[in-house]
Amino acid sequence: MPEVWVPTRLQSLTGGQQRVRVPGRTLRQVVNNLERDFPGIRAYLCDEDGEDITPGIAVVIDGLTANMGLLEEVKENSEIHFLPAIGGGTD
Repeated sequence: MPEVWVPTRLQSLTGGQQRVRVPGRTLRQVVNNLERDFPGIRAYLCDEDGEDITPGIAVVIDGLTANMGLLEEVKENSEIHFLPAIGGGTD
């Protein structure tokens, strides 16, 4: 089952757990199962209509940045990180 590393600000929804395991073969399935187990988490991870990852959140699966949004495939032993995007710098 894929392992999701829970961002600090969402750990209140997971009972303080830093890592949780939920089934899924796509990122959408993982997010839906996270919502089933930890209601309210989808509102942080997905946009208003629930069709894409919230702008400003980067998803890293097995060390690679996910570019296909919720359609991204996930393996049985994948490690998934939802990271706040880092902005800054000067023009």
